[in-house]
Amino acid sequence: MKDYSIKNLRNVGLMGHSGTGKTSLAESILYHSEITDRLGKIEDGTTVLDFDAEEKKRKISIALSVAPIELEDVKINIVDAPGYYDFEGECVQGMRAVDVGMIVVSGVSGIKVGTEKAWEYCNKIKLPRTFFINKLDRENSSFDNVLEALKTKFGMSIVPIQYPIGSEDKFTGVVNIISKQAKTYDIKTKKTKIIDIPEELNDKIQKCKEMIMEAVAETDEILLDKYLNEGTLSEEEIYKGLINGCASGDIAPVMCGSALKVIGMDSLIDDIVECFPSPEYAIPQKALDIEKNEEVFVGLDQDKPFSALVFKTIADPFVGKISFFRVITGEVTEDMIVLNTNKNKSEKLSHICFISGKTQIPTKKIIAGDIGAISKLQYTGTGDTLCSNDFKILYDKMNFPTPVFSMAVLPKTKGDEDKISQALAKLKDEDLVFTVNRDGENAETIISGLGETHIDIIASKIKNKFGADVLLRDPKVPYKETIKSSADVQGKHKKQSGGHGQYGDVVIKFEPRSDGKTDLEFVDKVVGGAVPRNFIPAVEKGLRECIEHGVLAKCPVIGLKATLHDGSYHPVDSSEMAFKVAASLAYKKGLEQAKPILLEPIMKLQVEVPDKYMGEVIGDINKKRGRVLGMESKDFKQEVTAEIPLAEISRYVTDLRSITHGSGNFTKEFVRYEEVPEMEATKVIEALNTI
Repeated sequence: MKDYSIKNLRNVGLMGHSGTGKTSLAESILYHSEITDRLGKIEDGTTVLDFDAEEKKRKISIALSVAPIELEDVKINIVDAPGYYDFEGECVQGMRAVDVGMIVVSGVSGIKVGTEKAWEYCNKIKLPRTFFINKLDRENSSFDNVLEALKTKFGMSIVPIQYPIGSEDKFTGVVNIISKQAKTYDIKTKKTKIIDIPEELNDKIQKCKEMIMEAVAETDEILLDKYLNEGTLSEEEIYKGLINGCASGDIAPVMCGSALKVIGMDSLIDDIVECFPSPEYAIPQKALDIEKNEEVFVGLDQDKPFSALVFKTIADPFVGKISFFRVITGEVTEDMIVLNTNKNKSEKLSHICFISGKTQIPTKKIIAGDIGAISKLQYTGTGDTLCSNDFKILYDKMNFPTPVFSMAVLPKTKGDEDKISQALAKLKDEDLVFTVNRDGENAETIISGLGETHIDIIASKIKNKFGADVLLRDPKVPYKETIKSSADVQGKHKKQSGGHGQYGDVVIKFEPRSDGKTDLEFVDKVVGGAVPRNFIPAVEKGLRECIEHGVLAKCPVIGLKATLHDGSYHPVDSSEMAFKVAASLAYKKGLEQAKPILLEPIMKLQVEVPDKYMGEVIGDINKKRGRVLGMESKDFKQEVTAEIPLAEISRYVTDLRSITHGSGNFTKEFVRYEEVPEMEATKVIEALNTI
């Protein structure tokens, strides 16, 4: 690849609702730039960026991918992030590597939940954003309607810098509003042609240009004075103002085209170069200066010592680990030794490369602002900082969404446990949203992610990449048992069958703990040596073993107080084992008499939804045996706080997305255990006793 300076780089992240054509747009740009000699199509599985077997099979992007485009003197890095809800973590990673988020919107369906989420995320991380209205060749598409909807939804900072020529099946090209240059594209001859602006569009183009000049003027006092005095701005002033306005977030330029028909790609590339900010304009990165132990903000700068942020990891069983990084300061060269400040370990950067889809392009140098990759780093993971020893910096961590959907994973074939364990560890390196936990109580390995598709794909990767087939099932709800009343019972174990006998006799009072704690409270109130001191620990040990299984459904017992206050012994036949058995007999009898009940975990649920879905969400919570505790307005949404049984929300992420069309979010945390209602308890106990 050629040498570029930081001012000649553009890093563009494609984001937005699933199905708006983000990957198709990237493929169209690659094809038009002659990086590829044929137009990759998702339906045919021939795209550069969706190269994973699961992506080809499901026809959706599941991981971010990168493709560089080299022009005469500018390099554009396209970062394609998935739009599907379950892969939000990939978008978080990808947007840390770019300078502009291009939100792709369908010209047919317009603003969707993913559009709003992309806008909100750009606001959250202060990332400049632009819009691309795609699919203008489709029936019922309308640039004007979508533009108006964007302005209404997101404000007057939305300004069109392109306008379509024709509509639906007569859509043939795009007008650059600033230069007033019109271009059409002939899909048959694959030729771009410069034409005169159609007469019927002249007034519309002039109005749009005035809109741009007004928006640009409002971002700069000098330009505002000139615009107010002269009523116009030069092209150079408009472009400069657009770059500054876009970089500051005051202006969101709107472009348009058809990715599938390659219409508008020429104009889009021109405007990425002319109107999008280079890394020089990027907001400084929050970091910790290790030497001074103080917070600093580091601007992207080619002249400082080297530092970079690793924003993505691929776990490949054959190639090994591939780390994607963005250089923040300085430059990295082949065989450079750097410091990982997260792990305080040195790494040698051999075989650095650029990435285009799954293809590695070797290079000798990567400069500040650019994106590269390296394989087989020993200690480095996603979110880690690499830097020179004379510039010890630690960049701010990425804020990933919290997993909300869990499944138990079991091997289909005996003996695959180790293989599955290794696969999960490697996939965990690749996907920091995904978590793995061991439920010792139910002897289950629990994997958690952002939804059913996320977990299904992890299971598929375990099979396809690591050769182990797995079964997925709902995790067992960790029910518990306790008692509501008290019982004073005797447990007597007496056995005489020739030779040494066995004798143990205890009287124990069982009752609920009164201090709210859950573990067994054992009280020794034996007087007069009814039970010898050396056998009392055996009684306690026997009870502690017993509480692993209750009398209703074999669930662990909590909140139990056991007071040993009487008993008897035999000078020859008594033993620790005999008293353990006696304790277990007393335990069973005592719990059966003390009104045993089944307990279930209760979760605190916090659901964030738009106002219009409030009624349905609350109704659904009530149906699930939940109790709404309160509601609060928060950023044009409502936050509902409720308490709800865990058993009712194992698939709540799916239910909430269905009710809110994907716009609802929630978090959950354990609060306490509560008695299961009688009718529900009968069903649960019956089900647990048949396992």
